Amino acid sequence: MVEKKKTTKPAAPAGKKPAPKAAAPKKAAPKAKKAAAAVAETPKAPAAARPPRPQKKAVEAPARPAATGVHDLAPAAGATHYRKRVGRGPGSGHGKTAGRGYKGQKSRTGYRHMRGFEGGQMPLHRRVPKRGFTNIFRVEYDIVNLGDLDRFEAGSAVTPQALADARLARKSRPVKILGDGELKKALTVSAHKFSASAKARIEAAGGRCEVLSR
Repeated sequence: MVEKKKTTKPAAPAGKKPAPKAAAPKKAAPKAKKAAAAVAETPKAPAAARPPRPQKKAVEAPARPAATGVHDLAPAAGATHYRKRVGRGPGSGHGKTAGRGYKGQKSRTGYRHMRGFEGGQMPLHRRVPKRGFTNIFRVEYDIVNLGDLDRFEAGSAVTPQALADARLARKSRPVKILGDGELKKALTVSAHKFSASAKARIEAAGGRCEVLSR
């Protein structure tokens, strides 16, 4: 066998650093090269030429057919709802105790109380002091003053119907004439009640008073 001679590199002179070796360029993988070339070759389409993206259409409620008979009638959407079913457990949406809370008289079946009951304490209608009374037989009159009668023509008859047409009184209530204001016309006034001053002024103006029965 022939022995190979070992060549020794000359030593660098003193004071000088050896120059660094240039790094060899890395070889790109053949698959990556092909992919990069394909991307570079495909031209990009301009923005105007791209088709627009399809927009989502709003879901419309199906139109109800027109009613052709009584059997087609139905309440409007949302007008009705299921009745409240209590005592059917937490899954019913009304709680474990069905909205009645925990123990006590109000949580039992058959609970009733009288109007104004406040749990046993003195109710409000007994705590408040009482004074006077309300007369249930009181008659309420519509009040018309003499100054309001001056709009009628001289010599005309003023009746409750005429006062109702002039919006001075109501048809459902009796009329009382009071003497507030001035009357310079002779009128025939028919009403259910007159004050003393109203009667005197109507007669002084040449008119006449007629008392109607209720």
